[in-house]
Amino acid sequence: MGLLTLPVFISLMLCVAQGSPQLRRANDRQGQCTYTFTVPSPREGTCTEPGEAMTAIWELQRENSAVKQDADALKIRLSLLEKVINRLLGGEGIGQSTSAPHSFTDAQIELQRLKLEKDEWENQRGSLEMAYSDLLKEKSSLEEEKQRLTERLEKVQQRQCPQVVETSRNRDQPVPSRQVSSFSSVFFNFLVSRWGADGVGYQELKSELTALPASRMLPESHSASHGPEDTGTDGCGELTWVGEPTTYRKADNIAGKYGVWMKDPEPPSPFTLDTLWRINTVGADIRQVFQYKTLDELVKGYPTKVYVVPRSMESNGAVVYKGSLYYVRRKSRILVKYDFKTETLAIQKELVDAGYHGKFPYSWGGYTDIDLAVDEMGLWVIYSTENTKGSIVISQLDPKTLEAKQSWNTTIRKQSVANAFMVCGRLYAVGSYASPTTTINFAFDTHTGVQKQTSIPFQNLYGYTSMVDYNPTEKKIYGWDNYNMVAYDVRLSKM
Repeated sequence: MGLLTLPVFISLMLCVAQGSPQLRRANDRQGQCTYTFTVPSPREGTCTEPGEAMTAIWELQRENSAVKQDADALKIRLSLLEKVINRLLGGEGIGQSTSAPHSFTDAQIELQRLKLEKDEWENQRGSLEMAYSDLLKEKSSLEEEKQRLTERLEKVQQRQCPQVVETSRNRDQPVPSRQVSSFSSVFFNFLVSRWGADGVGYQELKSELTALPASRMLPESHSASHGPEDTGTDGCGELTWVGEPTTYRKADNIAGKYGVWMKDPEPPSPFTLDTLWRINTVGADIRQVFQYKTLDELVKGYPTKVYVVPRSMESNGAVVYKGSLYYVRRKSRILVKYDFKTETLAIQKELVDAGYHGKFPYSWGGYTDIDLAVDEMGLWVIYSTENTKGSIVISQLDPKTLEAKQSWNTTIRKQSVANAFMVCGRLYAVGSYASPTTTINFAFDTHTGVQKQTSIPFQNLYGYTSMVDYNPTEKKIYGWDNYNMVAYDVRLSKM
């Protein structure tokens, strides 16, 4: 069978498309088979000429090219639309979409989601702006507090005596050791602030390492009593000698840097003369009181009982007397009597006009404005007032009511001595809390109203004595020296 040429084939296809074809078969002169197709035309009875077929093909090609151009243009428009939709849906900030939304509804959903995210971002931005504003306010508040503390420090430093002379210091002692003590004092102040106390306000600001000869500053003088004179007590006399300290126990954590430990000189049952009491006084909320049955239990660290007083204490001015704990309430001038038997507050009484919480402390600081004491005469309180311009005031208290029975004004500034205690109705002041060989350099007799200079050697064995109290039954002084619980034997002159 012979091959059909391209024009003939196209013509054949056009004829087929125009009507029902008629196929005829015949033999040519060479004996080859030939086929003839006849398709009726709606307009004419003959087939399209080859030239007309080619023209039709070219028209189809042009139309196809136009359609392709339209398709390419449509693709470009779709691509642009896809970019616009992606930009609306977040674009590069949210994450590129892999394809355009399948429908307008999808685009609306995506647009709504975008609006929600925008609202959320705006809310977060508002929260961040508010937090930033709060931080700025807090920063301003901290700067104001820093300024107040700086001013307070300057005032405390200005209140120190400008010229301090050490009369009892061993001149052979090297100066660098004192500088090391000063550095350790500052470093401990940092630790106290982290522990939860009052930081700089806790008052280890006035680290005077020299003994102040306070009695030398004052002539021997008389001071009028605000009440009737006492007649004295058997076995009493003037303090003439203090022995070397004996160490019994060392506190085992930073809360024991300062503290108070004592025995009750007149204990009611079930307590005895061997019962011991201990309080660690570093911290912003001092409430625990440890009771020990004997000294051996204290040394081993086995308390018999732990009391938690309902009102926090101020510093280490507490004493135990006749079965009760007497102390000062935190940040106040209120005296408190706590009964150990009932474990309740029995009495609270304001000490009128007394300075408190850093107004008139001892030179070592520690909010020791109000210091309670016990001797042969009973219960005492040592403090100062604005009226006395910082000079020591002594009041004898009724242990049942905490009323001041008698009061005496001295002329020695409370902040110029390291500590004070009572023996037989006489006030004795310690010159330095850190000098190894200081003296008890001041005495005031409430019986006569006479104050005088003394020079009784006193040792600060560990370099930071924060508590000195007298026990009239044992004739001993109890002390707390830089974590260590110590005691001193004493000697009194015969009356």
